[in-house]
Amino acid sequence: MPGRQAYAGEETFPPLTKAYLQLSQTIREGGLLRRTPWFYSLVGGVLVVGLAGCIAGSILLGQSWFQLLIAAALGILFTQVAFMAHEAGHRQIFTTGPANDLLARLLGAAAGMSYSWWDSKHSRHHANPNKVGRDPDIEIDTISFVEEDAAKARGIRALITRRQGWLFFPLLTLEGLNLHYLSFRHLFSRGPVKGRWAELGLLALRFAVVLLPLFLLLPPGMVFAFLGVQLAVFGLYMGATFAPNHKGMPVIARDAKLDFFSKQVRTSRNISGGWWATWLMGGLNYQIEHHLFPSMPRPHLAMARMIVREQCTRLAVPYTETSIWRSYGIVIRYLNRVGLAARDPFECPITARYRRA
Repeated sequence: MPGRQAYAGEETFPPLTKAYLQLSQTIREGGLLRRTPWFYSLVGGVLVVGLAGCIAGSILLGQSWFQLLIAAALGILFTQVAFMAHEAGHRQIFTTGPANDLLARLLGAAAGMSYSWWDSKHSRHHANPNKVGRDPDIEIDTISFVEEDAAKARGIRALITRRQGWLFFPLLTLEGLNLHYLSFRHLFSRGPVKGRWAELGLLALRFAVVLLPLFLLLPPGMVFAFLGVQLAVFGLYMGATFAPNHKGMPVIARDAKLDFFSKQVRTSRNISGGWWATWLMGGLNYQIEHHLFPSMPRPHLAMARMIVREQCTRLAVPYTETSIWRSYGIVIRYLNRVGLAARDPFECPITARYRRA
């Protein structure tokens, strides 16, 4: 590779580690890690216009059930704001860390989430995607993502776990409320929290700005319906965007060791569709490239995809890409398979099979 800068001791690296270093150099020399302020200015402008349109529409509609359409639109817009907060948190927007952190904190609060909570959780996920005991995104919650967790389910959670694949998307309508709850729980926890009071102040301001006008404009019943729709759309959109990225991909055992390149590529799934999928999913449709180069701005991910695919083909490393609808089917089947571990331990499998038949 002409002009490529060699890394110290590169000839002694394992093949895949050396390949990743070479890939990184190609990406850097191609300018794919350069910031794109024009793009994020455009996205920010579109979001501001969208939010202004929702406010104007809500005022014009008054006490009408058509306000629920505004609520759904706000759910979509807040998700897009969360995507930008995610990108700022990964240092994709500005050239300096403090500027990105500040923007991520402001945008996260605008979406109703704590940046410090997200940053801690998401950093651990990127370091060890789909690794048991290390990736918080596969830790047990209402849904079990590994069989050993599903086998421990009892009571109502066991009933949900046995059918969790089919219940996954309906449950996502509650994810918006859950994200708000987890953010406040983190900020009120006893441990040290960076920027605790600043984030609490921002979140208090955010909910005041959203809730007070609603209660002044609409009757209480309509307000709660409005909030229910907004939170349901927000949670469903967020979950439907993040779920296809890793769910149903290989899970890494606790004691397994993989090189960085293999770990990131083998556990991630891209979603096909081009520009529309990039806008719909905030660039997370290029999950493989995002995990290999977390600070890469959204507009450069498509170009990086071609380079990464070529490298994966050359190294015989599986590169997974599928349509968004097929990815949802994979997620549902995977969760249903994991949920089988929650069946009654005293039930005879043969009897259960014939009863279902």
